[in-house]
Amino acid sequence: MKLFYGEIAHQQVIINDDEQQHIVKVLRMKEGEEIHVTDGKGKLASGKLIIEGKKASIEVAEIKENLPDFNPRLHIAIAPTKNIDRIEFFVEKAVEMGISEISIIVTEKTERKNINIDKIRKQAIAASKQSLRFHFPVINDAIKLPDFLKNIDPENTFVAHCHENLERIDLKNIPSLKQVTFLIGPEGDFSEKEISFLAENKIKAVSLGNQRLRTETAGVFVAAWNYYNMI
Repeated sequence: MKLFYGEIAHQQVIINDDEQQHIVKVLRMKEGEEIHVTDGKGKLASGKLIIEGKKASIEVAEIKENLPDFNPRLHIAIAPTKNIDRIEFFVEKAVEMGISEISIIVTEKTERKNINIDKIRKQAIAASKQSLRFHFPVINDAIKLPDFLKNIDPENTFVAHCHENLERIDLKNIPSLKQVTFLIGPEGDFSEKEISFLAENKIKAVSLGNQRLRTETAGVFVAAWNYYNMI
Protein backbone atom coordinates (compact mmCIF):
# COMPACT_ATOMS: atom_id res chain seq x y z
CA MET A 1 0.00 0.00 0.00
CA LYS A 2 1.28 3.48 -0.94
CA LEU A 3 -0.09 5.71 1.82
CA PHE A 4 -0.08 9.50 1.76
CA TYR A 5 -1.40 12.28 3.96
CA GLY A 6 -4.14 14.75 3.07
CA GLU A 7 -7.52 16.22 3.89
CA ILE A 8 -10.71 14.19 3.48
CA ALA A 9 -14.05 15.98 3.64
CA HIS A 10 -17.14 14.20 2.35
CA GLN A 11 -16.06 12.87 -1.09
CA GLN A 12 -13.33 15.48 -1.60
CA VAL A 13 -9.73 14.48 -1.01
CA ILE A 14 -6.82 16.95 -1.15
CA ILE A 15 -3.32 15.53 -0.96
CA ASN A 16 -0.93 17.56 1.22
CA ASP A 17 1.35 19.88 -0.81
CA ASP A 18 4.56 18.28 0.46
CA GLU A 19 3.14 14.88 -0.35
CA GLN A 20 2.30 15.98 -3.90
CA GLN A 21 5.89 17.07 -4.42
CA HIS A 22 7.12 13.76 -3.04
CA ILE A 23 4.84 11.82 -5.38
CA VAL A 24 5.84 13.75 -8.50
CA LYS A 25 9.50 14.66 -7.97
CA VAL A 26 10.86 11.97 -5.64
CA LEU A 27 8.83 8.83 -6.22
CA ARG A 28 8.09 9.75 -9.84
CA MET A 29 4.84 7.86 -9.71
CA LYS A 30 2.80 7.38 -12.87
CA GLU A 31 -0.75 8.48 -13.49
CA GLY A 32 -3.20 5.67 -12.91
CA GLU A 33 -1.25 4.03 -10.10
CA GLU A 34 -3.30 3.01 -7.08
CA ILE A 35 -2.77 5.24 -4.05
CA HIS A 36 -4.28 5.66 -0.60
CA VAL A 37 -4.71 8.88 1.36
CA THR A 38 -5.43 9.20 5.08
CA ASP A 39 -6.30 12.27 7.10
CA GLY A 40 -4.63 10.78 10.18
CA LYS A 41 -7.99 10.87 11.98
CA GLY A 42 -9.38 7.49 10.98
CA LYS A 43 -10.37 8.09 7.35
CA LEU A 44 -8.85 6.36 4.33
CA ALA A 45 -9.44 7.20 0.66
CA SER A 46 -8.43 4.82 -2.11
CA GLY A 47 -8.26 5.44 -5.84
CA LYS A 48 -6.14 6.20 -8.89
CA LEU A 49 -3.41 8.81 -9.09
CA ILE A 50 -3.93 11.83 -11.34
CA ILE A 51 -0.87 13.87 -12.41
CA GLU A 52 -1.26 17.41 -13.77
CA GLY A 53 2.15 19.02 -14.21
CA LYS A 54 3.61 19.31 -10.71
CA LYS A 55 0.28 18.59 -9.05
CA ALA A 56 -1.00 15.23 -7.85
CA SER A 57 -4.57 14.32 -6.95
CA ILE A 58 -6.67 11.20 -6.54
CA GLU A 59 -9.65 9.86 -8.44
CA VAL A 60 -11.53 8.52 -5.45
CA ALA A 61 -12.95 5.02 -5.68
CA GLU A 62 -13.71 4.43 -2.00
CA ILE A 63 -13.57 6.25 1.34
CA LYS A 64 -13.57 4.36 4.61
CA GLU A 65 -14.39 6.20 7.82
CA ASN A 66 -14.04 5.50 11.54
CA LEU A 67 -11.24 3.00 11.11
CA PRO A 68 -10.24 1.53 14.51
CA ASP A 69 -7.43 3.08 16.52
CA PHE A 70 -5.01 1.34 18.86
CA ASN A 71 -6.26 0.21 22.25
CA PRO A 72 -5.12 0.89 24.94
CA ARG A 73 -4.15 4.48 24.24
CA LEU A 74 -0.64 5.37 25.38
CA HIS A 75 0.56 8.89 26.22
CA ILE A 76 4.26 9.31 26.98
CA ALA A 77 5.52 12.57 28.48
CA ILE A 78 9.27 12.56 27.99
CA ALA A 79 12.06 15.02 28.76
CA PRO A 80 14.18 16.00 25.74
CA THR A 81 17.73 14.66 25.60
CA LYS A 82 20.75 16.89 25.02
CA ASN A 83 21.27 15.12 21.69
CA ILE A 84 17.88 15.62 20.04
CA ASP A 85 18.54 12.73 17.62
CA ARG A 86 17.84 10.34 20.48
CA ILE A 87 14.37 11.79 21.09
CA GLU A 88 13.68 11.69 17.36
CA PHE A 89 14.61 8.00 17.41
CA PHE A 90 12.15 7.44 20.25
CA VAL A 91 9.38 9.27 18.38
CA GLU A 92 9.84 7.19 15.24
CA LYS A 93 9.82 3.84 17.04
CA ALA A 94 7.00 4.74 19.46
CA VAL A 95 4.80 5.90 16.59
CA GLU A 96 5.41 2.65 14.72
CA MET A 97 4.26 0.78 17.83
CA GLY A 98 1.01 2.70 18.13
CA ILE A 99 1.58 5.49 20.66
CA SER A 100 -1.40 7.87 20.78
CA GLU A 101 0.16 11.01 22.24
CA ILE A 102 3.60 12.45 23.01
CA SER A 103 4.37 15.40 25.28
CA ILE A 104 7.79 16.99 25.69
CA ILE A 105 8.22 17.94 29.35
CA VAL A 106 10.78 20.40 30.71
CA THR A 107 12.21 19.33 34.06
CA GLU A 108 14.80 20.71 36.50
CA LYS A 109 17.61 18.72 34.89
CA THR A 110 16.54 19.26 31.28
CA GLU A 111 19.55 20.68 29.42
CA ARG A 112 17.90 21.25 26.04
CA LYS A 113 15.31 24.02 26.24
CA ASN A 114 14.65 24.60 22.53
CA ILE A 115 12.82 21.84 20.70
CA ASN A 116 11.66 21.95 17.09
CA ILE A 117 8.17 20.52 17.65
CA ASP A 118 7.18 21.00 14.00
CA LYS A 119 10.05 18.76 12.93
CA ILE A 120 8.97 16.11 15.43
CA ARG A 121 5.39 16.31 14.15
CA LYS A 122 6.61 15.75 10.58
CA GLN A 123 8.61 12.73 11.75
CA ALA A 124 5.52 11.35 13.49
CA ILE A 125 3.53 11.70 10.26
CA ALA A 126 6.28 9.98 8.27
CA ALA A 127 6.46 7.11 10.77
CA SER A 128 2.67 6.82 10.75
CA LYS A 129 2.60 6.44 6.98
CA GLN A 130 5.49 3.99 7.04
CA SER A 131 3.65 1.76 9.52
CA LEU A 132 0.27 2.23 7.76
CA ARG A 133 -1.43 4.08 10.61
CA PHE A 134 -4.71 5.84 9.91
CA HIS A 135 -4.73 7.66 13.28
CA PHE A 136 -1.70 9.91 13.71
CA PRO A 137 -0.48 10.54 17.26
CA VAL A 138 -0.88 13.93 18.91
CA ILE A 139 2.44 15.74 19.42
CA ASN A 140 2.03 18.43 22.06
CA ASP A 141 4.07 21.59 22.53
CA ALA A 142 6.82 21.50 25.17
CA ILE A 143 5.50 22.12 28.67
CA LYS A 144 6.95 22.44 32.15
CA LEU A 145 6.37 19.45 34.42
CA PRO A 146 4.13 21.25 36.99
CA ASP A 147 1.91 22.58 34.20
CA PHE A 148 1.68 19.15 32.61
CA LEU A 149 0.40 17.63 35.84
CA LYS A 150 -2.56 20.02 35.89
CA ASN A 151 -4.21 18.21 33.00
CA ILE A 152 -3.69 14.52 33.72
CA ASP A 153 -5.64 11.86 35.58
CA PRO A 154 -3.44 10.44 38.38
CA GLU A 155 -5.43 7.20 38.33
CA ASN A 156 -3.86 6.14 35.04
CA THR A 157 -0.55 8.03 35.23
CA PHE A 158 2.82 6.53 36.16
CA VAL A 159 6.37 7.80 36.42
CA ALA A 160 9.45 5.74 35.60
CA HIS A 161 12.44 6.79 37.68
CA CYS A 162 15.69 5.21 38.88
CA HIS A 163 15.54 5.95 42.61
CA GLU A 164 15.80 2.39 43.92
CA ASN A 165 15.34 3.43 47.54
CA LEU A 166 11.78 4.60 46.80
CA GLU A 167 8.80 2.33 46.40
CA ARG A 168 8.12 1.37 42.79
CA ILE A 169 5.70 -1.13 41.30
CA ASP A 170 6.75 -3.51 38.57
CA LEU A 171 5.60 -2.67 35.05
CA LYS A 172 4.09 -6.14 34.77
CA ASN A 173 1.76 -5.40 37.69
CA ILE A 174 0.06 -2.39 36.16
CA PRO A 175 -3.64 -3.24 35.63
CA SER A 176 -5.30 -3.13 32.22
CA LEU A 177 -6.38 0.40 31.39
CA LYS A 178 -8.08 1.96 28.36
CA GLN A 179 -5.67 4.87 28.56
CA VAL A 180 -2.33 5.17 30.31
CA THR A 181 0.20 7.99 30.71
CA PHE A 182 3.90 7.54 31.48
CA LEU A 183 6.38 10.20 32.55
CA ILE A 184 10.02 9.65 31.64
CA GLY A 185 12.74 11.94 32.92
CA PRO A 186 15.92 13.43 31.40
CA GLU A 187 19.52 12.35 31.61
CA GLY A 188 20.20 12.31 35.34
CA ASP A 189 16.57 11.42 36.07
CA PHE A 190 13.94 13.50 37.85
CA SER A 191 15.18 15.40 40.88
CA GLU A 192 14.19 14.23 44.35
CA LYS A 193 12.07 17.38 44.65
CA GLU A 194 10.21 16.49 41.46
CA ILE A 195 9.68 12.89 42.56
CA SER A 196 8.22 14.11 45.85
CA PHE A 197 6.00 16.51 43.91
CA LEU A 198 4.81 13.67 41.68
CA ALA A 199 4.03 11.54 44.73
CA GLU A 200 2.07 14.42 46.26
CA ASN A 201 0.04 14.48 43.04
CA LYS A 202 -0.66 10.75 43.47
CA ILE A 203 1.47 9.71 40.49
CA LYS A 204 2.56 6.12 41.03
CA ALA A 205 6.21 5.17 40.48
CA VAL A 206 7.06 2.19 38.29
CA SER A 207 10.21 0.15 37.69
CA LEU A 208 11.24 -0.79 34.15
CA GLY A 209 13.61 -3.52 35.33
CA ASN A 210 17.02 -3.96 36.87
CA GLN A 211 18.97 -2.13 34.17
CA ARG A 212 19.29 1.66 34.09
CA LEU A 213 17.83 2.73 30.76
CA ARG A 214 18.58 5.86 28.79
CA THR A 215 15.73 8.31 28.34
CA GLU A 216 14.88 7.29 24.77
CA THR A 217 15.36 3.59 25.57
CA ALA A 218 12.89 3.85 28.44
CA GLY A 219 10.40 5.51 26.11
CA VAL A 220 10.76 2.79 23.48
CA PHE A 221 10.53 0.12 26.19
CA VAL A 222 7.20 1.48 27.45
CA ALA A 223 5.89 1.78 23.89
CA ALA A 224 6.84 -1.85 23.23
CA TRP A 225 5.17 -2.95 26.48
CA ASN A 226 1.96 -1.20 25.44
CA TYR A 227 2.18 -2.63 21.91
CA TYR A 228 2.41 -6.12 23.38
CA ASN A 229 -0.72 -5.47 25.46
CA MET A 230 -2.80 -4.14 22.56
CA ILE A 231 -6.08 -5.84 21.71
